[in-house]
Amino acid sequence: MTEANPTTLADLAHEIRSKNAGPFWVTMELFMRDADGYRIAADESFLNEETVAGLYGVTASGIQMFRIPSLNVVKISFPRPVGQASLFDRDIHSGQHHVPLAVLPVPSTGTTESAPAR
Repeated sequence: MTEANPTTLADLAHEIRSKNAGPFWVTMELFMRDADGYRIAADESFLNEETVAGLYGVTASGIQMFRIPSLNVVKISFPRPVGQASLFDRDIHSGQHHVPLAVLPVPSTGTTESAPAR
């Protein structure tokens, strides 16, 4: 991809999704296409608790990350900023929480010449 259109995690993933993990937690899952994509998504210097905290405005210490190399999956869970279906809940099912993560540009040193089409 070009500098104006950088490769994102979504470009390297089969699917990125988010959902409720009970009324007080959000879980996001990155299903990477292959081991190379997984290597980038699982790189702790790129995607870590501080990165997620910055994307979602939550405390890094409350974030749980699970890297599952046998499945090429990274799972991220954190407390919801507001309880499910409360007055200020803007996404009752947490179905759109994955978007900031999906559009996160990957480091140029970790990308391939051409990312697979989504």
